[in-house]
Amino acid sequence: MEEPVQTVWEQLKEWTLMVYQWFTYDLIADFNLIDIIVLLFSIILLIYFTGKFRALLVNRILVRYNLDIGIRQSIGTIVRYVLLVLGSILIMDSAGIHLSSLTVLAGALGVGLGFGLQNIADNFISGLIILFERPIKVGDRIEVGDISGDVVKISARATTVITNDNISIIVPNSEFISSQVINWSHNDRLVRFRFPVGVSYQEDPEKVKRLLMEVMENQPGILDQPPPDVWFDEFGDNSLNFNLIVWTSQYVQRPKSLKSQLYFSVFKKFSEHGIEIPFPQRDLHIRSGELPVELKNHNGINSHKT
Repeated sequence: MEEPVQTVWEQLKEWTLMVYQWFTYDLIADFNLIDIIVLLFSIILLIYFTGKFRALLVNRILVRYNLDIGIRQSIGTIVRYVLLVLGSILIMDSAGIHLSSLTVLAGALGVGLGFGLQNIADNFISGLIILFERPIKVGDRIEVGDISGDVVKISARATTVITNDNISIIVPNSEFISSQVINWSHNDRLVRFRFPVGVSYQEDPEKVKRLLMEVMENQPGILDQPPPDVWFDEFGDNSLNFNLIVWTSQYVQRPKSLKSQLYFSVFKKFSEHGIEIPFPQRDLHIRSGELPVELKNHNGINSHKT
């Protein structure tokens, strides 16, 4: 056990020494303070202007082509990454830093990835996969694990999701690649919901269906095409169970709000027409008979009663 640990330790010391020598002799020896300041200032300007160009591309140029916001965000982010890489190469080359001299640094970075930066690399690569394959995009309604909300930003390391409570949740990009993700609006924002409703066994199913259809037809936010429908689901223990089948694009983010509005309307409609909404109940049957009971008095003498 000690020998592999010692080998790894020696390897780390060797890489550290090589990086130190690279910085000391290959870079610092050829650079003065002004050169370093100019280099850092150029990189900062590159980051700033590529961000501005991304915003211009997403919000001004691509809007003219009627592209979805998710597609525009993906194109803008990819273009920015490309400009950052090309700009960094040009800046380093202009500063006299040749790519061939970066091999030592790349090797050290590889060791760092192997020992402590796996998650960062994993999330970055997952972010690129998300941008290219687009299993999710900005504006999608998603569920991953216990998180449900709208995607508002996809960055290099993580994705920002806002819940219905206006809480921002930062989700690592690798979660969307390695876990099961439910995307409510992957193809479009048209979704179907099913809301259960139960009535008493004394009610006429045809009348119940007619009343429920009236409720759905007068409910704002429910689409006419595809049309809503009522399904007779089952004969329950205490009720006849129906399902309200509704299509909507307005309540993708707020299905419980639509459910609440429908239930208010259903309760009002049922009350107006005397439709009984049942509650759980049980019938208890008590059988009469004689049960012998044996008693003992203080003298220990048994007596029998029925």
